[in-house]
Amino acid sequence: MKITRIRAWRVELPLREGSYKWSGGKSVSVFDSTVVALDTDEGITGYGEVCPLGPFYLPAYAAGARAGIVELGRHLLGEDPTQIGRFNRRMDAALQGHAYVKSALDMACWDILGKVTGQPVCILLGGRYGEDFPLYRAISQESPDEMAAKVAGYRAEGYTRFQLKVGGEALTDIDRIHAVAGKLQRGDRLVADANTGWLMHDALRVVRGVRDVDVAIEQPCRSYEECLTVRRHCDHPFVLDESIDSLDVLLRGHADRAMDLVNIKISKFGGLTKARQARDLCVSLGIAMTLEDSWGGDIVTAAIAHLAHSTPTEFLFTTTDFNSYVTVSNAEGAPQRRNGRMSAGTAPGLGITPQFDVLGKPVLEVA
Repeated sequence: MKITRIRAWRVELPLREGSYKWSGGKSVSVFDSTVVALDTDEGITGYGEVCPLGPFYLPAYAAGARAGIVELGRHLLGEDPTQIGRFNRRMDAALQGHAYVKSALDMACWDILGKVTGQPVCILLGGRYGEDFPLYRAISQESPDEMAAKVAGYRAEGYTRFQLKVGGEALTDIDRIHAVAGKLQRGDRLVADANTGWLMHDALRVVRGVRDVDVAIEQPCRSYEECLTVRRHCDHPFVLDESIDSLDVLLRGHADRAMDLVNIKISKFGGLTKARQARDLCVSLGIAMTLEDSWGGDIVTAAIAHLAHSTPTEFLFTTTDFNSYVTVSNAEGAPQRRNGRMSAGTAPGLGITPQFDVLGKPVLEVA
C-alpha cells in the first residue's frame, strides 16, 4: 500500500459557551482545526485532525500545522501508511521537531491500519479496558462565584471530575478553589490547573492557602524546574502537563518525584504512536494519566477515546470530550458523552466519516 495524495481542510469550531479563558488573560472563542486525509493506491483513506489551542499556549499554531503538512507531504508520497514506525521515522527525518505538524498524519495512519485489519484503533493500541471511562469538564476562568455556579450544571450532565482554570492573582485563585470545592460532592475530583500562569512565590502562596482542600495542583509554573520547586513544598497531588512532551521528561520527572499524575496530549507528542509510547512508559512507572489533546473536534475526540480506552483502567485518571464543547461537528461516528463518560467506537479504524459538506473544499493538496 502506498500514499498517493494528501489533502487537508480548515474548519472553524466555535465554542458553545462563547469563550474559553485561562491564565494570563488568554481566551479563545473559535478554534482553527485542520483535518487531514491520506489517500492510498488501494482506495483506503485515513483521516486525522490537529487543533492547536492558539499560538499563545504552546509552540504550535493552526497555519503552521498546514504549512508543515505541505512541507512534509512530498516526503511521504509513496510511503506505506500501515508501517507506522517507519512512517514516523520518515517524518522525523524530513522535519526536525514540530511534533504537532505530524500528529494528524500519524493519526490518519492508525485509521488506515484499523480499516485494513478490520479492527478499531483501541484494539491495535493495546486492547479495550472496561465498558467506558470518565471525562472531566474544564471550568473556564471567571470570578469565584461564577465558576462555582457552573459545577451543578456540569454535574447534571454526569461529570464528577472538574478542571478549574486558575493561574491568575493568587488570592483570587485561592477564592476560586475554595468556592468550587464547596460545591463538590463525595466522589468528585478537583484539579486546579494554572496552565503555567503563576510565578513560584504566588504558586506557593496558593498551595498554602488551599492546604485544607482536596485538590490536585496542575502545572503551576512555566518551567519544569519551577514546578519541581513548588512540588517540593506542596502536600497536594501534583500534575505536570505543559512540561510533558517527551519520554526523556517523563523519565526525569519520575526520577525527581516531580509529579503524581501527568497529562499526555496527542499532538504535543506528534501523534498516537508516540503518545502510546508515553502512555505505556507511564504504566510501567506507575504514573496515572489524563489522556487528551490540545483541542479538536470529532476526529480528535475519536482518537483520544481510542487511546483512553486502550489504557488500563487504574492508570486512566480521566480524559475529555472536546466535541461536546463546540457547535460544529466535522465527522460522523465520533464518540459522544453519556452521563459524564465516553467509550471508543467499535468500527474499524477511528470509526469516523468526515462531513465534507462542513469541511468544504480542501485548502491544500499534495500529490
